[in-house]
Amino acid sequence: MSGIRRKAFLVSAVVVGSALLVTACQETDDKAKDSRSGSSSSSAGKADGGATPSGSSSTGGGQAAGKGTGSDASKGTGNTDGSGVDTGDGTREKVEQGCGANDITWSTRSESQAGGYILIMAKAKSGISCYLPAELPTVAFGSDGTEAGPAEQSVGEQIKLSGSTVAYAGVNPKTTDTDGGKELENIIVAVGNEDPNPVTLPVDTITVDKPIVTNWHTSPTDAVPFS
Repeated sequence: MSGIRRKAFLVSAVVVGSALLVTACQETDDKAKDSRSGSSSSSAGKADGGATPSGSSSTGGGQAAGKGTGSDASKGTGNTDGSGVDTGDGTREKVEQGCGANDITWSTRSESQAGGYILIMAKAKSGISCYLPAELPTVAFGSDGTEAGPAEQSVGEQIKLSGSTVAYAGVNPKTTDTDGGKELENIIVAVGNEDPNPVTLPVDTITVDKPIVTNWHTSPTDAVPFS
């Protein structure tokens, strides 16, 4: 073979070999790309698959919220504040509240019967419904807090104050026949000794000496404090 032909053959062989090498490299690169692409797709699939737990978590959250709402709603149909008396079957009955001095509109009036006394009148404030207990009102006089004793031998019944209902109690500030006593122009009234909000009520000038007070009554004629 002549030198020119040998050279041409070698060049051709080199070209063919180079082409084959390039083709092989391209195929390797393509496979690598496909592999990477497949891996990315797999990763994406896993990521998408990972979204499923997220969705599951979301669903779980919805169920939790639903459960909480149901619990609240269930609680709402009962007594939300937990007040009342347990009836034994899972429900609670509402308990009527006792009156405090600040639940009441107070007034007084001087009466002449039985030697003269003070009639105390108690009416629930608008929108309030409460019970006066079956016990004496607490009535005190002066800075030393002299308290009125019982004018009746037994306590009365509790009285529900609501709307236009008025309860009455009569106070005789002086039950002695002596000239002693202290001159006052107001009295302090509370619903029982534990009432944290006693009120001061104005009265005509009175002489106080061993005072007495009746129970609460629904009629003023029953609240005359005979000594």
